[in-house]
Parts: sequence; structure tokens; C-alpha cells
Amino acid sequence: MARKSKSGQLFNIMIVGQSGRLAYEAVLFAASLRANSPDFAGRLIVAEPQPGNHWPHDPRLPDHVRTALLDLGAEIVPFDNQHFGHSYPYGNKIEGLSALPANEPFMFFDTDTLVLGELNDLVIDFTKPSASMRRTGTWPVEELYWPGYSAIWKSLYDRFELDFDSSLDLTKPDEYWERYLYFNAGWFYGSDPAAFRDKFLTFALSIRDNPTDEMVIQPLDPWLDQIALPLVIHALGGGRPGPDLDGLDGDITCHYRMLPLAYARESDAVVQCLETVTAPNKIKKVLKEHDPFKRMIYQGRGHKVRALFDQNDLPRKEQKIRNIIKKEGFWMR
Repeated sequence: MARKSKSGQLFNIMIVGQSGRLAYEAVLFAASLRANSPDFAGRLIVAEPQPGNHWPHDPRLPDHVRTALLDLGAEIVPFDNQHFGHSYPYGNKIEGLSALPANEPFMFFDTDTLVLGELNDLVIDFTKPSASMRRTGTWPVEELYWPGYSAIWKSLYDRFELDFDSSLDLTKPDEYWERYLYFNAGWFYGSDPAAFRDKFLTFALSIRDNPTDEMVIQPLDPWLDQIALPLVIHALGGGRPGPDLDGLDGDITCHYRMLPLAYARESDAVVQCLETVTAPNKIKKVLKEHDPFKRMIYQGRGHKVRALFDQNDLPRKEQKIRNIIKKEGFWMR
């Protein structure tokens, strides 16, 4: 019998599914969820953008990918882009929240995520939203004439009438990026996707269309979702995730991002999971259509990438890892 999570609540999972790479990543995510979290009793909802003025092409899933997802127990729910789309596809994780039922706890995952273990083993307080801390100090970007981290972040908290001081991690020094609330948007959760979407959309559009004076020289693409996300979470009474969620970005999920990076730096357990859940013929038939999946997983290129690195002594910066892979001609995305 399916059971509730340790938090006592059923919850829904949302990923975005659309034509191209995300279609195949969605199949892999769904396959790993079904294989490794068999007790998950919520709905897996694949939010699918629909054709419209914000897309120069049809963004919908190919029919055979749609069939594969349905066979894996996913539900495909359409949504329309009113504000984002081709120009900023990361906005799908904002507008796609409209595909979820209101007032039901939810967790969003990027499609380039593997489920490694039982999600029901997590203890989640959905009334206090949070997001992934597997991040680096990508924004704000230090510039010659910039006003500093505090000035930039405080200008945003002030704009939305939020308490800046209570968001700070005072164990970190002033003007060090980790002092400020900042997440990777690879996963986040909340108690009501409608309320979360409304705040997320309001904040993101305000930042995009009318940056504060302190951030006018700052880049917004591709960081807009990660700039708005901590403000949303703070506004809804959440904050940094506690130790109960260590399994996310740990032994329960892995945000691998791109297959070459997965093979280069993730654990043996992640690689084993990746290759186990992609082995069944029904899954293989779909995934091998996508060239990076075919070459990395099924033709063994991933293990050639893995052999380039000591996983216990990796280069400190991701760019160095990428450069090594590219130099050998193995980079794919």
C-alpha cells in the first residue's frame, strides 16, 4: 500500500516537459522515480508549454515521448506562456506551476534530476518552503563599479517590503555570497503552487522589467529565476532547508544537470542508477533517439569521460571540468 511521506502529507511532483532535450530528461526522471521511489503516492505532473506567440516552434512533447511518460504513470498537463517562453525558457518553472492543483503540497524538480531513493523518507514541512542549496555564488556578479552584495540584495528585499536582516546567515562574513539567501532552482517546494506561482511571477517580472538602481549593471539571463526564488521563499515564510532534507542533492536525488558532468563528478551510485533505469528496452528505445543519451549511456562515452577524473579529487571549478571534457572531444548537452 502506498504511504504518505514522513511529514504526513501526500504531495505532487512537477517537472517541465517539452520538445528537445527536456523531453528525454523527463522520461529518465519518471523512470528513476518509479524504480527508486515505489512508495511515492502523489501525482507526477509533467507541465507542457503550448504553442503560442512566445514560441517560434511547437514546444509540445513528441507523441512517442508522451506515450512513454504516460506508461510510467506521469500526467501531462498543458499550460500557456503569458510572459516567458523561447526568450527565457527557465520561466517555464514559474508559469508551469499553473498546471498543478491549488492548495496541494508540491515539489518542483528540474528534469535533469535522478531519483535515487524513496522520497517518502523525507521529512518535509511544506508550510515553510525551501529550495536546493547545491549552488555556487553565480549572482550577483562582482563588477568594477558595483555596490556590493548587501546593497543589491537589500534593494530587492526593500522593493517587495521584505525583512532583509532576517534572511541573512550571520555565521558567514559580510559581503561573502553565502551570507545571503540564494538557491539553485533545481528543486523547490511549497504548500500551494498557486500562491507560489503568483509571488514568483510578480517578483520575476518586476525584476526583469524594472531592475533596482543597485542592480542595473547586473545580468539577469539566465539568473532571473534564481534571483526571484529566495525572495519568494522568504515572503512565504520559508528559508534554508534543514538537515531533514539532506537526502535531496544527496542519497535520494541528484541534480546531474548534463550527462558529461554526471559521469565526470557524481558518485558510483549515481552512475549505477543512471545505467540501471535506462537499461529496459522500452526506455532505451526512446532515450537512444537523443544523441547525448545514445553516446554517453549506450555507447560507453560516459565511462571515457569518467576515466578522465579522480572523483575524490575533482577540479574545484566546474568550468575546469567542462574544459577537460571538451578538450577530449567528449562534451555533449
